[in-house]
Amino acid sequence: MKYTDSNLKAYLDHRAALVDYVTSIVGCRARAEDLVQDAFLRFVPDGRRPTGSGVAYLYRIVRNLAIDFTRRSAMESRHQNEETVEWLKPREESSPEQTALQHDRLDRLAGVLDGLPRRQRLAIEMHRVGGYTLAEIAERLEVSTATAHRLVRDAMAHLAAALD
Repeated sequence: MKYTDSNLKAYLDHRAALVDYVTSIVGCRARAEDLVQDAFLRFVPDGRRPTGSGVAYLYRIVRNLAIDFTRRSAMESRHQNEETVEWLKPREESSPEQTALQHDRLDRLAGVLDGLPRRQRLAIEMHRVGGYTLAEIAERLEVSTATAHRLVRDAMAHLAAALD
């Protein structure tokens, strides 16, 4: 690796100040020392550098490396702290009693749905299972939107009463 004595001297003279400067940005002295070392490798890779003050260029390299590190750390932290998707989490095993209770509730709901008038049953199934809007239900059943709303509301009231 080629470098000039002036590059090396500039780096060695300002190394401690550079480490302090980067520590104030990244918050970790060990990481700051690593970044200052990386800056040195960029500062004197082949002895060429922009004209002007070598120290100012060195500070600019260190600052850019510190900012890049901070941004990368923040992004990695965000990705690690994101909540996992609900369906990826392991399911808790239901006890036999819980499973039996759930089956009983489903049987009661199925019985209530079967006992509803045809239009109410269609409206609640379209709304809750099919994801249809009230306007779409009204159009499909050839009723007004208010009537579609009433059909869904009444069916929901019957289902809620059955669960209580």
